[in-house]
Amino acid sequence: MPRFSIIVPSHGVAGRLGRALDSVLAQSFGDFELIPVCDAPGVPAADVAARHAERDSRVTPVHAPPSDGLAGARNAGMRAATGTYLLFLDGDDVLVPGALAALDARLTETGPVDVLHFEHERAPWWEGEPANPAAALLARTPDGAFAPDRAPHLTGVLLPAWSAAWRRAFVAERHLAFPAGHFTDVGWGGPAMAAAERVAVLRSVVVRHRARRQGSRLNLPGEHHAELLDQVELVLVRAAELGLSAERSGPLFEQLFAAVLRTAAHPRRLPSGRRAFFRRAGVLYRRHRPAGYRAPGGSLGVQHRLLAAGSYPAFAALRGARRAVTRAVAAVPRPRGLRTRLLYRTHLCRPLDPHLAVYCAYWGRGYACNPAAIHAKARELAPHIRSVFLVEADRAHTVPDGVDHAVIGSRRYWEVLARAKYLVNNANFAEGVVKRPGSVHLQTQHGTPLKTMGVDQSTYPVVAAATGSFAKLLGRVDRWDYNLSSNPHSTRVWERAFPGSYEQLEYGYPRNDVYCTAGAGDVLRIRAELGVPEGATAVLYAPTHRDHHTGFEPGLDLEAFCAAAGEDVVVLLRAHYFYDRGGPRAGGRVIDVTAHHSSEDVCLAADALITDYSSIMFDYANLDRPIVVYADDWDVYREIRGVCFDLMAQPPGPVARTPGELARVFRDGSYADAGSAALRARFRERFCAFDDGRAAERVVRRVLLGEPPEALPPVIPLAERVPAPAAAATLVRS
Repeated sequence: MPRFSIIVPSHGVAGRLGRALDSVLAQSFGDFELIPVCDAPGVPAADVAARHAERDSRVTPVHAPPSDGLAGARNAGMRAATGTYLLFLDGDDVLVPGALAALDARLTETGPVDVLHFEHERAPWWEGEPANPAAALLARTPDGAFAPDRAPHLTGVLLPAWSAAWRRAFVAERHLAFPAGHFTDVGWGGPAMAAAERVAVLRSVVVRHRARRQGSRLNLPGEHHAELLDQVELVLVRAAELGLSAERSGPLFEQLFAAVLRTAAHPRRLPSGRRAFFRRAGVLYRRHRPAGYRAPGGSLGVQHRLLAAGSYPAFAALRGARRAVTRAVAAVPRPRGLRTRLLYRTHLCRPLDPHLAVYCAYWGRGYACNPAAIHAKARELAPHIRSVFLVEADRAHTVPDGVDHAVIGSRRYWEVLARAKYLVNNANFAEGVVKRPGSVHLQTQHGTPLKTMGVDQSTYPVVAAATGSFAKLLGRVDRWDYNLSSNPHSTRVWERAFPGSYEQLEYGYPRNDVYCTAGAGDVLRIRAELGVPEGATAVLYAPTHRDHHTGFEPGLDLEAFCAAAGEDVVVLLRAHYFYDRGGPRAGGRVIDVTAHHSSEDVCLAADALITDYSSIMFDYANLDRPIVVYADDWDVYREIRGVCFDLMAQPPGPVARTPGELARVFRDGSYADAGSAALRARFRERFCAFDDGRAAERVVRRVLLGEPPEALPPVIPLAERVPAPAAAATLVRS
């Protein structure tokens, strides 16, 4: 029998589940079983759990349907558990190093106890200091094992279920289970502590809780808040059945109704039914108030008396003034400059234009990427929607004819931002942009992530310093209604890197549609425009940005590479867009296409790709053409920038670490042999899941036209797609 059974529900946290399971498997104390609870076989979280089970026999996944909720998942885990003590860990939290050893040592010291409470750390996903909310509560308890009467404030309703170890035999003897519905921790912890006879505490942190950006899901608006009263009633009835002493029933009653009053006073938690909630709460208050109970003093005491009297109008009036002030402060827009603020605020007072969409790409660098592809498809499928593209003043001349645009910072810029119903961006809109009720913000992203993104960057000092405030970043994330994903890997990374309440759209990247729709004539035309000699093998070299470099460093002598790789090889150099130098440059067999308006065109023109860690590899893989990874500084890049998967273990083709190795794979043809094709096939299966040529159509129909998901074109299977032909195949056909 293992010492601990650690139960980890995973619904909705597939992107962070691996980190939680790794934190358990890395513990120095190894006498445990790890039970991830997944929705069903084959879902992303189940795949994560299965991979961990393959590498460690202590991992035993079980399944519970999503309809059973958190309570059902935990109960399913308990039924499978065989350990002496039960531990619960949310799938987006972690055990701190040494946690299980500390628990084992404390239990050895105290002897068997029904419940061992411990401290936990609330760590923000963005910036700010971690907090230890349990420390003050546990500090006022006896040092050894004790009867609950000696610490009546330890009621079980102020601490989550994952902040304690529970003796499994005690749970079975008392027939304890998590009650269905929301606020299940209240309905578990209250009865458990009421029934416990011997408890102890560990005054050190065991769990690091990753605080959500929007706070607990339980605090979101909805009718589920009425279920708090169900759990409160369950706890009070159980306490009465057990004959809880007045010394213990008083603190339990006060803590339960403090939670009830917080909900009753919060205007957004209960969008309707507030009066009925208050009335039922008053009935419970009067029915279960312990004999001799004295309400607290101050404002809270006033609320207690109003609840006991059932006086909802007076209670609502008490809270109304503060809510009005809070709303007034939050409604003030914050663009810089007094005249700009006044102009923007004036337009915010006007109604939304239901037929206006605003697009922006790469902070205004021009008409490009996913926003441009969605814009083009919208002109075809939703011609009734007017579109305005936002660009910087020095890029306005690059906008194609017939595309309406506004210069960033102009009067029209603030007007369309204030009035547009639809706002589409592959980065983020300005800090001062207000998310208006009824507006729809679509974040399209601009690449599949290999490097760390968003709040995942916070542990990498060089990147974090350049990112700025993570709180402000996530304030911008809070405006998103939809977030676009091109593969399941991206979905999990975005969930972790940009925590928010948006809906994930697994539709593919609209900019990649062209890789399935372009024809032979398009390929030849683009090569001619770029100056690629007829019959040449065009190799696209696209290195990524290095955060530890101050400028563009090619990392490779391209002329020397051409000479060593073969007489017919030319290089298309496309540096990161940070190093766009304003125009095409050519020298010898190297053609600089950094300034070319379309990375998609450049990819179509290339017969093969060389990159290091750029996200362009994921887009180019849709063409099913050879890819070579030039990883001369992988260890440095991984250490400084951070990555979200091991590219060296799952590359899209051969990996070269020196200029000589790189030239050799082209000279001997291994860059395009069967081994390279096999690596590319596995890579495409993982990262090209949704890019089938119809992504833009799905986005327009879902977001701009409001069609239901089931009405959208289904994703074409990878094996049935026909990528645009490479130049060699095109010339043969000609």
